[in-house]
Amino acid sequence: MKQKTFLTAALVVLAMTSRGQDVPRVYDAEHTTQSDSLLLQDAVNEKVRVNMPLFQTKYTADPSPLVVGDTLFLYTSHDASPEDIPDLNERSSAGFFMYDWLLWSTTDMVNWTEHGAVASLKDFAWRSRENGAWAIQTVERDGKYYLYAPLHGHGIGVLVADTPYGPFRDPLGKPLVWQQEHWEDIDPTVWVDADGQAYMYWGNPHTYWVKLGRDMTSTVGEIHRLPYHIEHYQEGPWLYKRDKYYLAYATTCCPEALGYAMSDGPEGPWEAKGYIMRPTQRDRGNHPGICDFRGHSYVFGQDYDLMHLDTFVHHERRSVSASEMTYNADGTIREIPYWLDQEPLRQLQWFDPYRRVEAETMNWGYGLKTAKMGIRNTGVVADMPASTGRRNMYVYDIDEGEYIKLRGVDFGQQGARRFAVTAAAAGRCRLTLRLDSKSGPVVGQVTIAPTGNVETYRAFEGAVTGAIGVHDLFLCFDEVEGEIRLDWWRFE
Repeated sequence: MKQKTFLTAALVVLAMTSRGQDVPRVYDAEHTTQSDSLLLQDAVNEKVRVNMPLFQTKYTADPSPLVVGDTLFLYTSHDASPEDIPDLNERSSAGFFMYDWLLWSTTDMVNWTEHGAVASLKDFAWRSRENGAWAIQTVERDGKYYLYAPLHGHGIGVLVADTPYGPFRDPLGKPLVWQQEHWEDIDPTVWVDADGQAYMYWGNPHTYWVKLGRDMTSTVGEIHRLPYHIEHYQEGPWLYKRDKYYLAYATTCCPEALGYAMSDGPEGPWEAKGYIMRPTQRDRGNHPGICDFRGHSYVFGQDYDLMHLDTFVHHERRSVSASEMTYNADGTIREIPYWLDQEPLRQLQWFDPYRRVEAETMNWGYGLKTAKMGIRNTGVVADMPASTGRRNMYVYDIDEGEYIKLRGVDFGQQGARRFAVTAAAAGRCRLTLRLDSKSGPVVGQVTIAPTGNVETYRAFEGAVTGAIGVHDLFLCFDEVEGEIRLDWWRFE
């Protein structure tokens, strides 16, 4: 996903007509992808504040939130970047290239830690395809974590783990559900009701449901297909309950919106209530994931906004975004505008820099890449290990002018005195610490020098002055020579 420059003909036209003058940006009233690209670039350059995609080191889709204590875990599918597609003839294709599932976590909703791939197609030995790691959902029950995944053309499988990070293992060695007469077994969603009964919904274009056993790896009774079509239902159901039962979903393609239906019971009947987010030509596809976290309600979905920083040509390279949402007194959901038409998400708590902070924790890091230590992952299923569980990660592919941003970092009233970073380097770079913007006040600098190779990590330290109170923090890279890998950092 590495991009050295923003690609936008519209920006060139504006630059020519302005003759070098700094003129106000005008966004297209119809919100074309070109207009959104201009808006995104202005947001990256800190000229406007908009609700940007959550992750930048990889293309992501199909968000599945899971709240465990004070942490929100978000599982996503993963659209391969061109360089990770094994067939050279397919690298410019607009199709889906999906091999594994990723995990991210947050405690404040704005700074996210990446945990890399937690499972892949390789974890299902009975699969027949090397592509198609589509939308999953992970749920917790009795201290176990169950990941439900569609294996296109071979039904729905389930993996189980002892932690949200894995390692996940296949307890069945076969599909949990497989209706062999069609290929509609996709996009599973699972809800455990208050009486302990678990339900799984799925399907495109029809909607199916079945009860799950207490073990969460077996079904009880027959598979039901709704005898009616929920208005605008397409795929990607998301089942949950507040006072009422809700079934959110991706609406009829294309473009897809986020719709929802409500019911008095987990088996329906379901009554469509309208849109959470209306259809727009700005977003070809969408997919809901919904949760309550720390007294707030959130809807996650997907878009192509990150890709539009690079190209207007359509590819299935999606990015996950999120919005806070609210309910009316009767339980219906208040419609929200498109992701980019909203303010950034509110931060729920300030970020503590006086601890080990993984380098892959960030609010924004466009152009950077991440990987798990000791694992070769080329995007080809044959090269992937089985689910490994939690593994230390590093940030790499660092180039001149790139940076890691964190929002709302609380340095306290006494302020920070020193900064330490653990890195491996086959070259060197200068890491400059700035406050509030990528060109903001400098509070410290550290030179990362060669460590012998990119597998040998050591600590580099520097003095810090002026880092007091709450600020956004920018770790800016310049004078970059050779390959640099960051492991973790902290302030003192």
